Amino acid sequence: MIKPAKPARENISPSDLTFGLSTCKRCLWIKYWYKVIMPGAFPLVGTMAALQEEHFQGADMPTIDSSLRPGTVTKWGEWVKSKPLVVNGVETRWRILGKYDLVSTNEDGTIGLIDCKVSDSQRDTGQFYSPQLEAYAYSLENPAAGKGQTVASMGLLVWKPTHAIGASVEDYGFGVFQKYIPVERDQENFLKVIGEFITVLEGELPEPGAECATCNYLVARNALN
Repeated sequence: MIKPAKPARENISPSDLTFGLSTCKRCLWIKYWYKVIMPGAFPLVGTMAALQEEHFQGADMPTIDSSLRPGTVTKWGEWVKSKPLVVNGVETRWRILGKYDLVSTNEDGTIGLIDCKVSDSQRDTGQFYSPQLEAYAYSLENPAAGKGQTVASMGLLVWKPTHAIGASVEDYGFGVFQKYIPVERDQENFLKVIGEFITVLEGELPEPGAECATCNYLVARNALN
């Protein structure tokens, strides 16, 4: 595969810092240099996420979790773009571009960042999602345009569906168990992860991931020809 003169996209998605490196570096490389992505179908994810975000618009942060600073959710579902990323003192061509879920304006002038999840996965830990949330925080603190704001808190707001509710056609729904998982700021680890991420992108085409379902399918499919 011939490497193009420049990548098809130079904006790094925060979610790729969580799932891209840990899934398959080859698929990740192809995504950024050729903008070719394996199609996926998640019909309810967008709907549930939108309902969750809508539910907390204007919410007082301490009502979400008592550990949070006094403040109010004032922004939701907005795109943020960072200045060019600097790795080992060198400015790169890459930027962070993503859409956060909830941001609060706190009484002390800082902001809070919340990423909403509808999930029952044991993977929903602060450590696993830390690079993704740090990417949003980096963009908010180092925006491509305008003045940056200090992100004082980050966390996951997880809804785990537990049971069906309602007794009529107009009133059916799902009950959920809600859990807020604080995510500690770890800029050092973020810079380490983003450095590895950019090293992969700037290198040559990686080998297929041993556990990558897409690569394994393509290998098996091509073997039938």
